[in-house]
Amino acid sequence: MEASRVVEADPARAFDVLFAAPRESIFVRRFGAFPPVMETKDQEGRWDSVGQSRTLVLGDGGSVRETVTSIDRPHGFEYLLDDIHGKLRPFVTRVDGAWTAIAEDDGVRIGWAWTMHPTGPPGRLTMNVIGRMWQGYADRALRTVEDLLRP
Repeated sequence: MEASRVVEADPARAFDVLFAAPRESIFVRRFGAFPPVMETKDQEGRWDSVGQSRTLVLGDGGSVRETVTSIDRPHGFEYLLDDIHGKLRPFVTRVDGAWTAIAEDDGVRIGWAWTMHPTGPPGRLTMNVIGRMWQGYADRALRTVEDLLRP
């Protein structure tokens, strides 16, 4: 699943905001089965290197571990979501995610992509529905990122 939005910003600044912004400042609203992020915990030091992990506490009482898997400043970064607890747990074992910041004439295209790995037959049967909900969640998150990038 992929979503993107062109915003007026420098790619390096967009990357820095995407990478460093607390997740609770980006994922502020629920959409379907996707809750807001309420808190980030278990992070040691600055969030700045591959292999670091932290726990995102979700608005539905669940949580997920986020681990940085790749950094290519200012173009983007990749991460893994696992140890999923909450409404998606019966359907998804892990998520490979990526944020990108690609220069365009009008600014920068902020991209967000997820590859969800279903738990098995129940998960595979729900991927289309979950994917449609994710698109709404992504649209809200990208609008919030655009707001964060405004001077």
